[in-house]
Amino acid sequence: MSERNFSFENLDVYRLSVRVNEQVMDMSWPRGRAHLKDQAIRAADSMVLNLTEGWGRGRHTAAGKNHFRIAKGSAAEVFTAMVLMKRTDLQSDLRRIGSMLHGLQR
Repeated sequence: MSERNFSFENLDVYRLSVRVNEQVMDMSWPRGRAHLKDQAIRAADSMVLNLTEGWGRGRHTAAGKNHFRIAKGSAAEVFTAMVLMKRTDLQSDLRRIGSMLHGLQR
């Protein structure tokens, strides 16, 4: 019996979002920034989860597009956390994710 993948697993935006999520979770955060760490991790989770839920609800449906909009907002939130942390290494990936999610909203 062969294992079947979810169709979203083939999306560049999904794979990049998961990779960024893992990097956000693994990065070191300075003392006194626990609130920012928590917010960034939750936003990174939301980015991936809303992307996949939107895909599952149907790319061209209103519900699907709404989830892509939420995922894009979460990507912007992670981006801003990286700006505040001066982590320029993730900013270009987050811009790319935002652009791809924008395209899915159309």
